[in-house]
Amino acid sequence: MSASDHAQNDKRDQLRDAKRVTLIGAWIDGALGLAKVIVGMLVGSAALIADGIHSFSDLVTDGFVLAATHYGRQDPDRDHHYGHGRIETLATLLLGSVLIFVAGAIAWSSLQRLLMGTSLPAPGLMALLLAAAALLAKEWIFRYTMRVAKRVGSRLLEANAWHSRSDVLSTAVVLVALLGAQFGVGWVDAVAAVVVGLLVGKVGWDLLWESARELVDTALPEDAQQRMHEVACSVPGVDSVHDLRTRQSAGHAMVDLHLVVAPRISVSEAHEIGNEVSRRLRNAYPTLNDVTFHVDPEDDEGQGDPSRFPGLPLRPEVHRLLADRWGDLDAWAHLIDYRLHYLDERITVVLFLDDDLTGERLPTPATLLDRAGDLPWLAAVEVCQVVRDARAATPR
Repeated sequence: MSASDHAQNDKRDQLRDAKRVTLIGAWIDGALGLAKVIVGMLVGSAALIADGIHSFSDLVTDGFVLAATHYGRQDPDRDHHYGHGRIETLATLLLGSVLIFVAGAIAWSSLQRLLMGTSLPAPGLMALLLAAAALLAKEWIFRYTMRVAKRVGSRLLEANAWHSRSDVLSTAVVLVALLGAQFGVGWVDAVAAVVVGLLVGKVGWDLLWESARELVDTALPEDAQQRMHEVACSVPGVDSVHDLRTRQSAGHAMVDLHLVVAPRISVSEAHEIGNEVSRRLRNAYPTLNDVTFHVDPEDDEGQGDPSRFPGLPLRPEVHRLLADRWGDLDAWAHLIDYRLHYLDERITVVLFLDDDLTGERLPTPATLLDRAGDLPWLAAVEVCQVVRDARAATPR
């Protein structure tokens, strides 16, 4: 089985695990929400009813998570070249908004009840046992969901896990409120409901904040960027690294960077150095799903985008200009190839001539440079003869 097949199988397994844990959580949320609302109405507990509404809100967000996980993990297509990860980010944003709305409704209704001084009868053993069972169930689903979220690398699942943990906290507060009401301190119930609303709002705000940071391409933490810089610089052939930029999407990270290499190595060698940088970064940071590198023959940090400035002539124009100045020389007829090195805003030309040229027919670099001295972009000329049998270049 090829590496791509393994990757596809892993992706399918991750999607299946993410859906399974979310569906299990949805069934638990639905059952608990219904039980809490019914029992809360029977015993007159605003805190228990509020906690039940909180569980129903979890059911709604579970639906968001299922849809976003399904669509957000689809492969890139014609309209989404970078994949669909932002769908998970957008769903997390919606999830946070829903939580804040629910939190406001809970807190407002509970404050009204508290100010009106509504009395609360003792809830009884059934309500206390239900709250305790809900606390244990939500703690279990939190741990299960978090374990799957870490394994599949989904920030949305992780957010949903913390949403379940907020249920644990709110249910614990409700349990305290029910105990207070059981012993005649009924106002604790309304206070507890307000606390539940604040807890739900805090979770919603955190989700909003994190997803908004992703949508505006907030960089990874400074220590992570520094570590990436060190990993890239550790690759043989990399002289330095600059313009390292990072961003995040749906629990994954992306990085692009400029690699300064020796100015005269081949394109293929420079590209392989970049490939090795990419390999090492992916090994050090498994959440990286996109690494883009730009190879520089010299350090241009802080100089801005070079495409905004006038450029040097490319090979066709260079060939025409050099042919005008060297075309009458025997060397031009024996030219095998030439290389152009664009360094320090000028061009060095390296000529490769066959070994038939000898004596006076073989021009010196000084002669060639003198005949093309009117070209302001020409920095230097080098002449190499290629031995026909060994095809080895010998600098002159």
